[in-house]
Amino acid sequence: MENLKSDEFINSFLELFMTYGVKLLTAAMVLAIGWWLIGRLISVMEKAMDKAYVEPTLARFLHSILSIFLKAIMLVIFASMVGVETTSLIALLGAAGLAVGLALQGSLANFAGGVLILFFKPFKAGDEIEAQGYQGVVREIQIFNTILITRDNQKIIIPNGTLSNGCVKNIFCEPLRRVDMTFGISYEDDILRAKEIIRTELAKDQKILDTPKPDVFISAHADSSINILVRPWCESAHYWDVYFGTHERLKLAFDQAGITIPFPQRDVHIKQAG
Repeated sequence: MENLKSDEFINSFLELFMTYGVKLLTAAMVLAIGWWLIGRLISVMEKAMDKAYVEPTLARFLHSILSIFLKAIMLVIFASMVGVETTSLIALLGAAGLAVGLALQGSLANFAGGVLILFFKPFKAGDEIEAQGYQGVVREIQIFNTILITRDNQKIIIPNGTLSNGCVKNIFCEPLRRVDMTFGISYEDDILRAKEIIRTELAKDQKILDTPKPDVFISAHADSSINILVRPWCESAHYWDVYFGTHERLKLAFDQAGITIPFPQRDVHIKQAG
């Protein structure tokens, strides 16, 4: 009797193993091979992105998204192979994804903006930009936000959705930049002499380029001054050195030459009652 029960147990176990065990082992092998193939695919993708000089932030994000997506597919295939009904599971995951998407509309807009910025590269880390009323150097482009550091060392965090849909001025993206300055002299001063002094002072600055040639023009007859427009060219990295240095040197040169820089004045007449 005991031998009969033992035989029945063994037969039942073998039947269950043949029914489910083989499926489970096959599914596990498929899952393991799929996991390995996903790893190889991600590795190839990483090398391709490195060769294409894709932004590291975007590359890491795409690696994560692709890995999660492919592994989720492999898990669904595994569940289907072991006999789990996957239709309801896929529907449940879809409904959950829709609910999360509706709850995170603003974040998804920032995410999409971040992908566009990282892919099309209107600016990159290290560029100085002006956007949304702020100006600063881009420290980092994240998936949802871009971080700027202003000249007075403040941190500005701007959502990528706003940046991708708005106007962005990339100030130092080109290797050369023109420095626009205006200097006023008195109507009584010699215009030609003033222009000669300006050209002489510009030529002394080694950071100012000879080509393109600096512009020195009379730009306006203002209320109290003749305005001279001065526009030298320099490397973008030297912009502020040229800007501030030229103002200082021309003030000293004008003072030495006796050329007046006028400023608004108000005459007050006091009348005494009879």
